[in-house]
Amino acid sequence: MLPDIDSLALFVKAADLRNLTRAAEACFITVPAASRRLSLLEHQFKVQLFERHSRGLQLTPAGEHLLKHAREVIADVIHMRAEMLNYASGRNAVLRILGNTSAMAQFLPSDVAQFQNLHENVRIVLEESWSDEVVRRVRSGEADLGVVVIGGDTQGLWCQPYRSDQLAAVLRKDDPLDGQAVQFADLIERDLVGLEAGSTLTRLLTSQAEVLMRPMALRVQVRSFEAVCRAVQAQLGIGILPLAAARSLAHAMQLKVLPLSDGWALRGMQICMRSRPAQQTPLGQLAQHLQAIAAADDAQPPG
Repeated sequence: MLPDIDSLALFVKAADLRNLTRAAEACFITVPAASRRLSLLEHQFKVQLFERHSRGLQLTPAGEHLLKHAREVIADVIHMRAEMLNYASGRNAVLRILGNTSAMAQFLPSDVAQFQNLHENVRIVLEESWSDEVVRRVRSGEADLGVVVIGGDTQGLWCQPYRSDQLAAVLRKDDPLDGQAVQFADLIERDLVGLEAGSTLTRLLTSQAEVLMRPMALRVQVRSFEAVCRAVQAQLGIGILPLAAARSLAHAMQLKVLPLSDGWALRGMQICMRSRPAQQTPLGQLAQHLQAIAAADDAQPPG
């Protein structure tokens, strides 16, 4: 016999509140009923989950371990309910899309919104993640489509070109460095503000510093493009970000943006899926939509 979801929810509430009476009230059941449910859980798992004291409930080591799993199960059930509601509301499909930080900050949301407006019967769930995590979750089936920077390990996935982005230096307006563009070699001895080590961009900059055989002084590491700009504004260093994202933030923070002239600073992106989707399916139609946008973007003269 498997434990029911209501009993697991009660267990989580009791663990959080450390009090059976308050947990029972929060779950809208009586205290005796709550006590029976917890006792049944202990019987099903054949372990003691709580130490019961006059001052309240204390999780046992087994209870601590179950708490982690129970939270995940409840989160999955809530997610499952939300997705089923999409179908109940008349939508024929739900697509989970993951985009790397650069794509999410520049163009993927608007590209997906265009598709959504044309296909109201399809529900799009869009989420930001690092490129490596995008690939992992597409491979595992957690996501239907991902957008990543070309160059990572996408072996076994079906990939197609998407858009591209140009990297640029972000500096305070009073910084003496100026011009139409700048080379990475001119920046490498400056204090740099970058994304955390797991990001594709930080790994790219590190590898290019190694090519130059010069150390890179990464003084500040953060998790978002806006945080990079805030640190530059605070005179903690200079940043390197995708050009469009940097320009969207620079004006409000009194920063200037200089494109990098290095060839590697123009990065291609790609969409990836577990396999090539049938053209008539919602996923196939989304892939075609993103590819068409990419083709139109490539056809435009550089600006």
